[in-house]
Amino acid sequence: MSIINVEHISKLYGDRMVLEDLSCSVEFGDKIGIIGINGMGKSTLLRMMAGEEEPDSGSVIFSRGLTVGWLPQNPEFREEETVFSYVCQGMEGDYGLESEAKSMLQIMELDDSSQRMAALSGGQKKRVALCRVLLQKADILILDEPTNHLDNRMADWLERFLIQYKGVLLLVTHDRYFLDRVTNKIWEIDRGSLYEYEANYSGFLEKKAQREEMEQAAERKRQSVLRVELQWVMRGARARSTKQKARLERFEYLQNMDSPQKAKQVELEAVGTRLGKKTIEVEEISKAYGENPLFSGFSYIFKRYDRIGFVGNNGCGKSTLMRILTGLEEPDSGIISWGETVKIGYFAQECESMDERQRVIDYIRDEEEFVRTTTGKLSASRMLERFLFTPDMQYTSVSKLSGGERRRLYLLRILMSSPNVLILDEPTNDLDIATLQVLEQFLDTFPGIAIVVSHDRYFLDRVADRIASFENGKICVYEGGYSEYLEKKKECDGAEGKIFHVEGSSRFHGSKKSGGKAEGEGKKNTWKSPSKKLRFTYMEQKEYDTIDEDIEALEEKLAQIEKEMTDNATNFVKLNEWMKEKEETERLLEEKTERWVYLTELMERIEEQKNEDSTHRL
Repeated sequence: MSIINVEHISKLYGDRMVLEDLSCSVEFGDKIGIIGINGMGKSTLLRMMAGEEEPDSGSVIFSRGLTVGWLPQNPEFREEETVFSYVCQGMEGDYGLESEAKSMLQIMELDDSSQRMAALSGGQKKRVALCRVLLQKADILILDEPTNHLDNRMADWLERFLIQYKGVLLLVTHDRYFLDRVTNKIWEIDRGSLYEYEANYSGFLEKKAQREEMEQAAERKRQSVLRVELQWVMRGARARSTKQKARLERFEYLQNMDSPQKAKQVELEAVGTRLGKKTIEVEEISKAYGENPLFSGFSYIFKRYDRIGFVGNNGCGKSTLMRILTGLEEPDSGIISWGETVKIGYFAQECESMDERQRVIDYIRDEEEFVRTTTGKLSASRMLERFLFTPDMQYTSVSKLSGGERRRLYLLRILMSSPNVLILDEPTNDLDIATLQVLEQFLDTFPGIAIVVSHDRYFLDRVADRIASFENGKICVYEGGYSEYLEKKKECDGAEGKIFHVEGSSRFHGSKKSGGKAEGEGKKNTWKSPSKKLRFTYMEQKEYDTIDEDIEALEEKLAQIEKEMTDNATNFVKLNEWMKEKEETERLLEEKTERWVYLTELMERIEEQKNEDSTHRL
């Protein structure tokens, strides 16, 4: 049974037809992900379904008695309002809901609920708005980019919540793993039309390929029939008989049919200037804001074709580090040096300020008139076309672009500068999936260094060869993509004051240096110390005998906590308790694992020594 009916809606912005005669319906149990290129009307459709905007024609009809929770892409607030008063608006006096609100704010890392909205960052405001929407417990949730500004921990929590949510869900998001796990339907908007797929994101990819293949097969058949009919017409068809008249009409109908069109895609070619041997070298840098330390003792040498992703909780210092790497901000201590050939392109988390009266093409020409690619020099106008800005759009003002189109324009301007070091801070925010796919392919062949800050797990798996993780004020570097990082993280030695790096990046670490060498390096031992008899102490032996069972018990406890969190995703008070218990269990498990590694290695050395002693005696 349909609970929302969208009937023949159309919407025109200036001279652009965003939606044209679009009809669809929503049923109980639907969890719908809406995808499409930026500027195609995804957010417009959501606003109409949320009752925030009227179509130029057509209507949106809801079943009676249903409540709607609406999260816009850019929420607006009264700046003098506090976080808690905004989230609890309409719940005053309901102590149960107020308690849930406090728990959810803690989950969203918004600990100071008395803070004024004016003092929050854009990401914090988005999280506050998300808290309020989820607490409404509406029958229908309409969410526009809910995963923007959420770190991986919070995105995982939201994912579990929406999987358990019993109502109807409509959302726009770029997070492909999120779409895959949460949705059971995909709506694709393309050139004003809507295509429906009864599947999650993986199923959508398969069904879309099948649809396009069928369309192409039908087009080949039409062209074949047209050739036969054209030959008949050219022989001189007589239109006297009814059959001949019908055949002529059929020919004209086939001739006037539109050919199937593939969805437009951004076209990117490798651009960049030559990068010399010396790139960016970071030595023992630290940064703090007041009494709030962000990170310390970070050293790393970026290799010429590095693809490294930086991850960590919100507020840990990822964007600050990016600004330090670009030279826009100074570290509190340590040294950073850049090679003479280094040319950085910095795609910041927030778009730079744009003059909304400026024409689109002039915004790009201010950076460069031409750019050299693998196929030769291309003009600003041609590059704009490759980024889906038609000639008409190029001469309109920036003010007429959607948020996603502005983000795409900003990316193009950075690439027009031909950087050889590309720093991308949350590039997946506001970029559509099609553009992200092309960006991923571009980074495969980019002849330089790519440094990425992202919470998009799919994007990191696709792009990164290494993951740098912010952990308790230190930065640990792991080989592999994001999924491999999650597996390897438990193996990282979390001892305080220690930092781990990939091979070749640790030259700034270890013993104190003397004349470019570590102390004692190059000296030859002229005598051999007597070997010390290795053995377990009584407590170590006892611990070694039981540690496997201890680890197994902790793993079972962790699995049970995660099951409870998944099964009860709407119980915000208990969720907060379970999350703390989960973190404590993970900490204990990590300590036990590290201890198991030490005891196992010690046992192996004891066995080796026993074998050597036996050999000597023989």
